[in-house]
Amino acid sequence: MSGALFEQMQPMPVPVATAKVDEKWAELLAHQEAGEALAQMAASTPGFAGALQGVFAASPYLTSLIESDPAYFLKALEHSPQKSVDDICTGLLCEVSGWDTEAVAMAALRRAKAKAAMVIALADCGRVWDVSQTIEALTRFADAAVNAATNWLLLQAHRKGRILLEDEHRPGLNSGYVILAMGKMGAGELNYSSDIDLIVFYDLEYAPLIQGTEPSQFFVRLTRNLVKLLQERTGEGYVFRTDLRLRPDPGATSVAISMEAAAVYYESLGQNWERAAMIKARAVAGDIAAGEEFLARLAPFIWRKYLDYAAIADVHAMKRQIHAHKGHSKIAINGHNIKLGRGGIREIEFFVQTQQLIAGGRLKELRGRKTLDMLSELARRDWITPEAQQEMRSSYCFLRHIEHRLQMIDDAQTHTMPQDEETLCVFAGFAGFDSVEALKSQLQYHLECVERHYAALFEQAPGLDVATGSLVFTGGEDDPDTMETLRDMGFTVPERVSAEIRSWHFGRIAATRSARSRELLTDLVPTILAELAGTDNPDAAFSALAGFLANLPAGVQLFSLLKQNPNLLKLLAQITGTAPRLATYLSQRSRVFDAVIDPGFFDQLPSLDEIENAYKTGFQQCEAFEERLDVARVLTREFCFRIGVRQISGTLPADEAAAQYATIAEATIGALFTEVRAELEKNHGKIAGAKVAVIAMGKLGGREMSATSDIDLILLYDHDADAQFSDGKKASL
Repeated sequence: MSGALFEQMQPMPVPVATAKVDEKWAELLAHQEAGEALAQMAASTPGFAGALQGVFAASPYLTSLIESDPAYFLKALEHSPQKSVDDICTGLLCEVSGWDTEAVAMAALRRAKAKAAMVIALADCGRVWDVSQTIEALTRFADAAVNAATNWLLLQAHRKGRILLEDEHRPGLNSGYVILAMGKMGAGELNYSSDIDLIVFYDLEYAPLIQGTEPSQFFVRLTRNLVKLLQERTGEGYVFRTDLRLRPDPGATSVAISMEAAAVYYESLGQNWERAAMIKARAVAGDIAAGEEFLARLAPFIWRKYLDYAAIADVHAMKRQIHAHKGHSKIAINGHNIKLGRGGIREIEFFVQTQQLIAGGRLKELRGRKTLDMLSELARRDWITPEAQQEMRSSYCFLRHIEHRLQMIDDAQTHTMPQDEETLCVFAGFAGFDSVEALKSQLQYHLECVERHYAALFEQAPGLDVATGSLVFTGGEDDPDTMETLRDMGFTVPERVSAEIRSWHFGRIAATRSARSRELLTDLVPTILAELAGTDNPDAAFSALAGFLANLPAGVQLFSLLKQNPNLLKLLAQITGTAPRLATYLSQRSRVFDAVIDPGFFDQLPSLDEIENAYKTGFQQCEAFEERLDVARVLTREFCFRIGVRQISGTLPADEAAAQYATIAEATIGALFTEVRAELEKNHGKIAGAKVAVIAMGKLGGREMSATSDIDLILLYDHDADAQFSDGKKASL
């Protein structure tokens, strides 16, 4: 049995010899079919028993897998783990044509998953495989499972007369149905209890559907059934939690998208974070050739030969969004998230991907999917030092090893270290450490190493010092740490804030349709949120801001202005937070911000003469009377807007604002009175000797107006009883 799994297994430290461990081992040895063989294995290979006892001590999930199928457990031990995984994957794909019902298909997939999970975990826990071999095997099974499920669904549709397959033995061939694996699955780097990220496309032109079958409905239903096969929990568990939210604009698109629509989206609205995500995209099931052609078409989107300044700035902003930290305190090991926290796995992945985005357009060697391969290539190309490459490689492998052990405990998608010392002590033994202190020391070293290299990635980029934690708005789902950060900032419904900001990034409003506007917004969002958090009601302020942005016809000019003038951004937050009416007006005429940035804006208020001259100048450019009325409306609102901004900013006392509103009203009434009289005289002539006076009453008369005051007027006139206009009409009101 050369190469058998049990012969290669090494013991792991067991923190405490417990009755539970002894009981589980005794039950296995007493098993009618497997007990005698297991006893012989234990006698001939001491490391085998020590490895199993460590599993029993720390992992209820692996223990349950072994207990539920001792016969297969024994069989797996007698072969190399490589052969066992190969047999599971091959057998699964060969069985597809014999699955009669959905229930049969689901059961077969789940039994295969249990076997693969057992073998891979034993090879990992027994230190037969290193991290690279483990993640490769996990991905290989995921590929097989997705292929088997996809093939079965296509075969079923073929047998029901919905689609005409070219080859029943290769259902995906030329089917026009494409499954792309993203993230860790696409890169061949799945973790032990990973979700799988998929994007599903279909080719409207070449899909061999039977006439009368509506493509969108057919492929959407097929995709929903695929997700059901893979993730619905039954008595035998599940196969993979399946996430389809990396597709283009998941909040507004179906779970399956036509290739042409997707291509148009990426080419016109695709974001830098989506470029980073597509680095790892891989066609894994269905019409693989069509998927590879589609990825080739997207190459110009993913790999820009030259990144302009705006795109590089957006990459910087992405980097700063991933995690913003205040201070340089020591990382706490207990309860630390080794994926998303400081110095975690995501920082290593982003360290690689950002440099791929910048250089991959010119250097094809940097277009690989695998993190470790690209670390080596970055060092070979002198993008990073050999020391950085070695340290990041070592830390990546260490953190992935710890991640696997955490997830093997209960088959949970967790990345968080145990909080209490007792549990952490047991976990240390399960992870291969003689003591909890040894685990803490090694983990501290690697987290700090990653954090140091990650922080140095863009040393010249401006820091993000306005946030209190993670602020991530990429993808189609809420980031848990971001939700916590938003709550800490005072937003009571953070999910609404996150969804709205993601919609901006997806270009759902006119202001963010251009790539440049989205790049600018990425950099502004954290500061905007911090400013809104300082208002009395952050939720209301954000809603007003969202309405303001939704009404903008374009965003580049305003976003550029805000980026160049931080104080203007604070003022915008004040306006949206305290004066929604002004925010609405501003969204309709954002050019008034030009006046706000004028150095003299907060100095002397315009006099009555200056306001009257503004009306005269505006009227001179108009031909029709109606045009003059429109100019008057615009100028009046702009003058009032300026007063409102001065009030909000605290640079204009209430009594002075009241008088200024009255001055604007007087100038407006005077200018319009002149225009109305001229229009009347043009149409009807004059009245000889007639006199007219406009008397202000109420708040206008007392010069105590507010922004929303009505104006009360009395019009007095005097003329002879028999007076007539020059056109002969009776002069009466």
